[in-house]
Amino acid sequence: MTAAGSTKPSPLRGQAAFTAIVSGRVQGVGFRFSARREALRLGLTGWVRNLDDGDVELRAEGQRGALADFRAWLQEGPPGAWVERVDARPVEPTGSFSTFDAVP
Repeated sequence: MTAAGSTKPSPLRGQAAFTAIVSGRVQGVGFRFSARREALRLGLTGWVRNLDDGDVELRAEGQRGALADFRAWLQEGPPGAWVERVDARPVEPTGSFSTFDAVP
């Protein structure tokens, strides 16, 4: 609370986040780098990485509308990908990411 009795607005107001596992033919088709490009286009932050079992895992943070657009993109992926399933779950945004990275 400020001296005037009002609460200070959160820097994460209007922000949301989700984690997801994307399954199908999503490795070896440029999925991570395409996901990074799409996330950056939408103004999202977070990361994406390949998993040993052939799936792709990611965390995305940003405005709710942009996250919805990103989830829709994940259902299709880049040319050459075949997305069987996207298991996403909401998480609390942390605000700790400055960009969206494709990590090893």
